[in-house]
Amino acid sequence: MNLSLPAPPALLARLGRKLPAPLVSLHFTAGLELARRFKWLAPPAELDGRRFAITVEDLGLRSCFAVRGGAFRPVWDGAPAELELGARLADFLALMRADMDADTLFFQRRLRISGDTELGLIVKNWLDASPRPAWLDKLGALGRPQA
Repeated sequence: MNLSLPAPPALLARLGRKLPAPLVSLHFTAGLELARRFKWLAPPAELDGRRFAITVEDLGLRSCFAVRGGAFRPVWDGAPAELELGARLADFLALMRADMDADTLFFQRRLRISGDTELGLIVKNWLDASPRPAWLDKLGALGRPQA
């Protein structure tokens, strides 16, 4: 399924690239932690102590975080992530809503994955198996073709 979400203006990407990494990581991780506390997202034990980075390529945003004690925590020390995911905003939204799976996005070269392959499979299987909260369907109008 092709998503109709337009590309963000180039100005947003330029601004995103200028934002301090700790600021981006703090906000992104706060969102993940909020989802965990609402029981929308529960990281499996295999992720504990592991470091991740997510890059929203068309917004120029990169967030680094770790899972510690079952909670999401920002990482600011500059150490490399063990697993890095990168995609456009529309593709991450499709992944979140389960409109597209990670394998499809990866093989269409719309999801970039680098780092620990085994960790990548754990994350992929976890995300595929995670139930989606009902509000994500309401968000579904964003980026979906209109019938």
